[in-house]
Amino acid sequence: MLGDKMKNIKSWEIWGAVISIVIGSLLHFVFDWSGGSKVVALFGAVNESTWEHLKLAFWPTLIYTTIEWFAWGRGQKNFCFASLIKLFSMPLIIVGLFYGWLAIFPDNFIWDISIFIVAVIAGYMLSYKILQSKKSYGYETVALILIILGIAKFSFMTYAPIKSFLTHDPISGGYGIVDKSQGEI
Repeated sequence: MLGDKMKNIKSWEIWGAVISIVIGSLLHFVFDWSGGSKVVALFGAVNESTWEHLKLAFWPTLIYTTIEWFAWGRGQKNFCFASLIKLFSMPLIIVGLFYGWLAIFPDNFIWDISIFIVAVIAGYMLSYKILQSKKSYGYETVALILIILGIAKFSFMTYAPIKSFLTHDPISGGYGIVDKSQGEI
């Protein structure tokens, strides 16, 4: 019985990784496709900064994780903790691999896409490993609070980004939503 449940969870996590990669890839373009919609800006990359590319992993994974919560996660031990690790390991892996690569090699489009894919798969794998654990970590409330703070941070930074290397758009030189004809909005 437990083996069947873990197989089902594994299937959910595999599909989650695939769906997050596909939707995250599309989110790279939706802001431009929407004509610069401020609502779409919350989810889609509004510029070419590293921060905006972190959203491409965060938002689809959060939405999929919410679906998982309602489908099977409410009674699942360590669900919120596994979700926290999934959601926040992806951006950390992206930043680490991206800047590690840039320290040695020039930027490369294929490598950028590969980093995104590796980060999403790794996040879902970590989540599955935590869900598979027999140990109850007991961080569910703290994890949920941190996820809510992450949602607030990812939302806020789109509209009022701090000026940092992560939020700097190397193409326009701006931060956050940039009006391509007049500079920052």
